[in-house]
This record gives sequence, structure tokens and C-alpha cells, in this order.
Amino acid sequence: MNINILDRKTGYEKPATIELIQQKELPLKKDGWNFNWRKLFTVEGSEIFKLSLVNTPEIVEGILMLTLFNDEMVFMNNIEVAPQNIGKSKQLDHIAGCLLAFACKQSFEKGKGNYQGFLSFDSKTALIEFYQNKYGATWAIGHKMFFDTETGKKLMNHYLGISK
Repeated sequence: MNINILDRKTGYEKPATIELIQQKELPLKKDGWNFNWRKLFTVEGSEIFKLSLVNTPEIVEGILMLTLFNDEMVFMNNIEVAPQNIGKSKQLDHIAGCLLAFACKQSFEKGKGNYQGFLSFDSKTALIEFYQNKYGATWAIGHKMFFDTETGKKLMNHYLGISK
């Protein structure tokens, strides 16, 4: 999927893509990533997508792991923004938003029945309010959160330019 990411240095958008990642492209923990993506790649039934700039496809700017539960509900296992795109000195912006919007798009395409358009996930305690305030996620119970169909459509429109 073709998208645009904001270059914080220039203020201009740069063309990027979100696509399935190949095993050899997986980022390493030793390079500052929080998750062991090589291990996660072996989880059966999951799909892992990378976000990268069109002109530097070998550099992973963000990564997303999705699973389809019971052939009807899309679950976001993990999401991570590259170390160079975190904090005040980040190089690129809107990466997490684009990945979340893409996950919502997948929930419309792969979700079935009452789960079509719903994206569920578990959040770290410290991020629950962040997901609620910045992206409109709903807190269910404990660490369980979700994006409903309306919120998913808003994210897809804002970050991907898709109106459903």
C-alpha cells in the first residue's frame, strides 16, 4: 500500500509503502528495537508488515504484526516505530498512525461478521491513555483495547486517505 510520511526536517511528505516483510528484512533488538522481531516472525498464523520509504525500502521505519483469530477477528499483536523515529529528535512522523490505520483497513478486509472493521489489541498500561487520546481507541478491561468501525474509518481517512 502506498502512503505518505511526514519528514520532520523538511516538513514535506515523503512517499512510503506498507507491505509484508521478508525474514531477512526484520530489524534486530541490538539495533535499538524493543521487540525480538525474528522470534515473532515464527508465530504461526501471523502476518508482519513493514513501513519503509519508497527511496530506501531496505530501512524499516515501522513494523506491525497482525493475527486473524477464529477466522473472523483481526488482532494487533505488536506495533513498533523504528528507534530513529521516536522522541523529540525523530526523523519521520505519522508512522504509528499509518500502521494503526493500515491495521484497521485489514480488519475491514479480513474481519468477518460482527468483527468486521474492529481491531483489538493489548496495550501496555502506560500507553492506554495515549491510544485513547491520540488515536481514539476504546479501553475495554485490563489491557484490552480496540478500535471500532467508526474510529477505524477516521484513522484510515486521516492517515491513508481512504474513505469507507
